[in-house]
Amino acid sequence: MANKGSMDKMKGKAKEMTGKATGNERMAAEGRTDQAKGKTKSAMHGAKEKARGMKDSLKDRGDAS
Repeated sequence: MANKGSMDKMKGKAKEMTGKATGNERMAAEGRTDQAKGKTKSAMHGAKEKARGMKDSLKDRGDAS
């Protein structure tokens, strides 16, 4: 399943392109904002996954002693 950041990036890109095509600068700007939010959410998701992996590897290392 795609994370929420990916969904926001896709939605933002579509909104930006629609805004550009219709000459609606506000919609295009909202699209760029949505894309930035999506990138932030994706980065946070990646950091959480990495932290979870580190936690699991440390837990596994402790059990092996």
